[in-house]
Amino acid sequence: MSRRSLLRGIGGVGAATVLAGCGVPAAYVEPGERAGRDLSARDRTLDFANWPLYIDTDDDDTSKRPTLDAFGARTGISVRYTEEINDNDEFFGKISPALMNHQETGRDLIVVSDWMAARFVRLGWVQEMDRAKQPNVTRYLDPQLRSPSFDEGRLHSVPWQSGITGIAYNRKKLGREIRSVKELWDAELRGKVTLLSGLDESFALLMQGNGVDVTKWTADDFHAVCEQIEGLVRNRHIRRFTGNDYIKDLSTGDVLACQAYSGDVIQLQADNPDIEFVVPEEGAELWAESLMIPNLARHKTNAEKLIDYYYEPEVAAELAAWVNYVCPVPAARDVLADSDDEELAALAEDPLIFPDDEMRGRLAIARDITSEERTAFAKRWNSIVGL
Repeated sequence: MSRRSLLRGIGGVGAATVLAGCGVPAAYVEPGERAGRDLSARDRTLDFANWPLYIDTDDDDTSKRPTLDAFGARTGISVRYTEEINDNDEFFGKISPALMNHQETGRDLIVVSDWMAARFVRLGWVQEMDRAKQPNVTRYLDPQLRSPSFDEGRLHSVPWQSGITGIAYNRKKLGREIRSVKELWDAELRGKVTLLSGLDESFALLMQGNGVDVTKWTADDFHAVCEQIEGLVRNRHIRRFTGNDYIKDLSTGDVLACQAYSGDVIQLQADNPDIEFVVPEEGAELWAESLMIPNLARHKTNAEKLIDYYYEPEVAAELAAWVNYVCPVPAARDVLADSDDEELAALAEDPLIFPDDEMRGRLAIARDITSEERTAFAKRWNSIVGL
């Protein structure tokens, strides 16, 4: 299951927009009404909701999570960990009734993609964190992820893991390298290319291929991409639009090149070294999925401690070695590089986990789609994709 949303059903318009359309506006919560009674001091527990396959597990017993177990042993805080987030919009719909009605969600810590995190921040549904209690976050958070447009200074969110949306291709079957988004449209790839179906997952890389600075893209840039993709659909250049199922198409050779996520490709390469991932010369999107503390959470201090724990370089290194996404703690690279285990040491040199300066120069965090833009943009994109 991908940690990036497969936008289906309401096509990314989101539960908040649907409710507003029914005459029930999504209720903004004022800053003074977000905090609940913090029971952390006397109740040493924490409810943590995450995506499947997004934390390290023991090789012999997958019910054990070594880094999480070590946190409990060190702090005495018992973590109730649930893998209940399978889709951003689905999870939003699950907890939004409580949040808009100023009620507890039953969760102290959640992980959502940053485009969805932007929605929570705009609605005032998550609490500001106390960075005085999070020295590791302050010290070690990747500078490139420190201040997204939706959350200046990262006051309400902290990246759990990061990643890159770029191009994956089968070099052996294609017979050459791909270095540019524009090369996806070469005649020899007609019918052998897939793009991601989700609006938020797709648009940035496609705009970058057109030379757009995605940190400040415009509506004209978006519609230009739509016109381009509409033409490619009409002439059947694009095989189909996918969620995470592009992995199967790429593995079987049915697809020669596609939009893809860096972490998925690292895992694919273990079985098929002919699969390559490239950050195109025009650039690629750097994204994150972030930890947030919902309003009225009963164990805010415990949640802040857990977040800061995962920003210790040694802990971040252990997690990165398991999930294989871009580590938001660059200092974890030195920890892995010093390992006596050759496989772990090799991960320190993988630019898809620890991007080097040259690669970072081609990575950008896209401006978020605003609430005013989303309905119309999603409608147009979904009509192209067929959602």
